[in-house]
Amino acid sequence: MEYTALQKDASDYVSHYVRQHHIPELLFHNNAHNKDVIEAAKKIAQHYKLNDKDYFIVITAASFHDIGYYNGAAKDHEERSAEMAETFLSDKGVDEETIRFVKQCILATRMPQNPTNLLEKILCDADLFHLGTDDFSERNRLMRKEAELMGKGKTKGEWRRKTISLMEHHTYQTDYSRLLLNEKKQENLNKLIQKEKEGLKKDAKKEQDLQEEPVISNLPLPIDKTTEDSGNPIAKIPVEIGKSTSKYPLDTDNPVDKKDHEKRPDKGIETMFRITSGNNQRLSDMADNKAQILITVNSIILSAVITLLLRKLENNVNLIVPTFILLSISLSTMVIAILATRPAVPSGIFKPEDLQKKKVNLLFFGNFYKMSLESYTDGMNQVMNDREFLYGTLIRDVYSQGVVLGRKYLLLRLAYNIFMFGLVTSVLAFIIAIIIYA
Repeated sequence: MEYTALQKDASDYVSHYVRQHHIPELLFHNNAHNKDVIEAAKKIAQHYKLNDKDYFIVITAASFHDIGYYNGAAKDHEERSAEMAETFLSDKGVDEETIRFVKQCILATRMPQNPTNLLEKILCDADLFHLGTDDFSERNRLMRKEAELMGKGKTKGEWRRKTISLMEHHTYQTDYSRLLLNEKKQENLNKLIQKEKEGLKKDAKKEQDLQEEPVISNLPLPIDKTTEDSGNPIAKIPVEIGKSTSKYPLDTDNPVDKKDHEKRPDKGIETMFRITSGNNQRLSDMADNKAQILITVNSIILSAVITLLLRKLENNVNLIVPTFILLSISLSTMVIAILATRPAVPSGIFKPEDLQKKKVNLLFFGNFYKMSLESYTDGMNQVMNDREFLYGTLIRDVYSQGVVLGRKYLLLRLAYNIFMFGLVTSVLAFIIAIIIYA
């Protein structure tokens, strides 16, 4: 199947459909937004080096994901978008499995997002890519204006609080998006929070002018618990002032609130540990694969030498030295490659004093696999209840992974060097032996 041409047909079809069924009130969900989502999906998909079929699924789903706005209300637009994608792809002769994957990607963008595989995660991140870009303020303004024109308008304060709630509850689904966008997204969120604090202070001052006693904590802000606009991601987040789901403190002058806020784990730190651990795991898998290649190649060489050459050495005495050089090189390389992948298993027991001194890493199985479940549970509870212990454990875990990786790659480098130079030496030895004998 010619995926590139079919993908272009899908994109052209959606653009043409949107122009034909133009709705002037849709200031945000238009061709410009669709183009941005497609470009973001391409960027993320290229990072993960998707094959042609998966790439086609993601980009086609990105093209169709909001077309449902143009043939019905915002509510349930994802279902209509998926149905239109199915109709288009069926007419083009696309197989049912591919169509099903495209529909699943589109439906995964429903708020709250809950993707189940990499393709769905890529589209979900592409759909909300603007949250972590410099264009966020402008895109957010257009979205609010669109909601107002569609009869779902809110005051600036209400919209800002819903946007803050959305951004605090939202998490980018792919590691790449988190690395690329989290910092700017947090910066955009902080700006909104600052504006909200300033707005609260202004409202509090007005209240103080009207009353003798300030009532900042009971500020009568609007409550919007339900909404029919399921197509707007911000409108789907419930806001209850007084029981706010927002993570920012309303009273920044209160030292207790400030201290509690400072103690909260930073998402950037958690993301750093998660990505570092994942990278270390991938590097470890790569090292194991490299070692496996060396072991396999040298096993074949040893088998060939033993079965073919050793029996002929009586009649070819000149080949004895080159043959044993080759055998030695292959055997040495295999041994070192095996040592690189040979696991080291610790005692599996940790001492209570190590736990008290916060020196044990309970994230590594080698430190607890012989302990009882009760002892391990008690230890993990201590780790989770102590922020310093928790981050210290994560640091030790990453460090220990690095130590193991360092040993693996040093041994692998040694094995590859022995194999490379040894193979050259063996070939030269065979050539010299043959020339001298001749």
